[in-house]
Amino acid sequence: MGAGRSAVSRLVLLAAGAAGLSACASLTGGAALGPTADLERLSEQLAGLVERLRPGLVRGAEPDSGHGARPPAAGFIIDPGGIILTVAHAVPGGDDVEVELADGRRFPGRVIGRDTNVDLAAVGIEAPDPLPALRLGDSDRVRVGEIVLALGHPFGLERAASFGIVSWKGPPPGGGPPDFDFIHTDAAVSPGNSGGPLVNLAGEVIGVDSLAARNGAMGIAVPSSLIKIALPRLIADGREGSLGPRARRR
Repeated sequence: MGAGRSAVSRLVLLAAGAAGLSACASLTGGAALGPTADLERLSEQLAGLVERLRPGLVRGAEPDSGHGARPPAAGFIIDPGGIILTVAHAVPGGDDVEVELADGRRFPGRVIGRDTNVDLAAVGIEAPDPLPALRLGDSDRVRVGEIVLALGHPFGLERAASFGIVSWKGPPPGGGPPDFDFIHTDAAVSPGNSGGPLVNLAGEVIGVDSLAARNGAMGIAVPSSLIKIALPRLIADGREGSLGPRARRR
């Protein structure tokens, strides 16, 4: 509920700011900006963005070993040939994963590589046709205050979206690779969001939702700058590739 109130508060502030600018424009003889129309355009943009990205989201679950199946986690298609990116803690056990696409098709998947130090895992599936892959953006250019969306399956709600901003960039709780700023956001990252993409308004993936911190008030995402280095190594090095805290840019 706190995250929802926060998002509403931000929209109210956006409306108030737009109204203030509109009033100033009117006093100086300029054209009014129309805050309501601006918010409607923003709302349409966000809704269209979610619709465009949803086909690239997947649900992944490990087979039930008899000790109770883990809840499905999120992931997204990173390569149209069938490579899916998610978080390592979503696939901590064996290498077999069941993957469900947005169109309802299910495929047996195989963990190609995982790195628990940076909480990333790559899963491969064999699909008969190219898949709708999401595009990686540049997390280094992301600024504090930018609007972002966290996509996933929170509490079992399929392909849901939460709205927020980049609150801070820096190390995750417990520390991480020093050359990379993890993205801290107030967009809700709830159970079922882990492994889902954090996207900017251009529809680019700037991070992978990893965990919630500060009693759920802050979500932490692995930045795309680290993904671009980690993913090729995960694929090349196999099941237990490791960048770890000593990871450096080349």
